Amino acid sequence: MFINRILARVAAQLAALAPVTAEAHCDTAGGPAVKDGRTALETGNVNYALKWIPAEGEAELRGVFAQALTVRTLGADAAALADQHFLETLVRIHRMGEGVGFTGIQPVGTAIDPVVTAADEALALNSDAHLLPLAPEERRAELDARFQAALAVKDFDVNDVIAGRRYLAAYVDFFTYAEGEDHEHAHHEH
Repeated sequence: MFINRILARVAAQLAALAPVTAEAHCDTAGGPAVKDGRTALETGNVNYALKWIPAEGEAELRGVFAQALTVRTLGADAAALADQHFLETLVRIHRMGEGVGFTGIQPVGTAIDPVVTAADEALALNSDAHLLPLAPEERRAELDARFQAALAVKDFDVNDVIAGRRYLAAYVDFFTYAEGEDHEHAHHEH
């Protein structure tokens, strides 16, 4: 029994030393959801962040956003705390909408699947030429179709939250397929 406790403790310590790999880049400090959340805070326009959450989470996020804007006026330390609370709320609601638990915002430098990085670059460059060779040949046509669908709705008015959520649904559909998953996340089935 004593040895089992020691082995369990050693296993837990070894697990803590393993490098953290994000299951999804939307929960990383450098990921797109957090970037959009920071843009919302910098501009005072919550719509940059609303596309990341399901409609049923909108009231909560708007409330936390309003509080964050108020608290940000109290100084640098208060602003940092308010920003962190808002960003964690954004990512938590987003992850809950996906049916995934929230484990916190992962730090900058968290390992991201190279396919996810290539998919992000594809959308930024409006070309999936560097992404397609990373996918098995039998999945490339469908991956390109999902990329084209996301690209077609990528440029939307930030104040059109419905259009933003439409883009995010296509974005998530593209990313999950790129990662080898064929299902859509629950909250994007609007």
